[in-house]
Amino acid sequence: MSALLFACAVLYVTDGDTLRCRSGERVRLAGIDAPETAGHCRRGRVCTPGDPNRSKAALERLASRQTLSCRKVGTSYNRVVAFCSVGGVDLSCAQVRAGQAVKRYANKEKVCR
Repeated sequence: MSALLFACAVLYVTDGDTLRCRSGERVRLAGIDAPETAGHCRRGRVCTPGDPNRSKAALERLASRQTLSCRKVGTSYNRVVAFCSVGGVDLSCAQVRAGQAVKRYANKEKVCR
C-alpha cells in the first residue's frame, strides 16, 4: 500500500471535519471547513457559519465505529489532511452535501466533483 494511502479505524469524531483514528493519528478531512466549536474561531479569521454540534453529529453518523479508506494530501496543525471514504462515500462531499461544511482549502484537489 502506498504511504499516502492508509486505513483509519475511527476512535472518535472531534468536530465536523476532524477525527481521531485508533492508531492515534488525527485526521482533518481535506477540501472542507466545518463550523468551529465554541471559542475556536480565532480573531481575524472568517469561520464557517452553522451549528458545530450538528456538523459533528453528521460526521459521527457517517464515521463512528467505521474503518475509513484515506488518502493523505498534506498536514495541518499536527494533523494528517486526507480525503477519506467509507462504503464508497467520500466524507468531505457528504458533509458538504448535508450542509454541514463548505468547500475550502482545495487548490490542487477537486472536491465533490
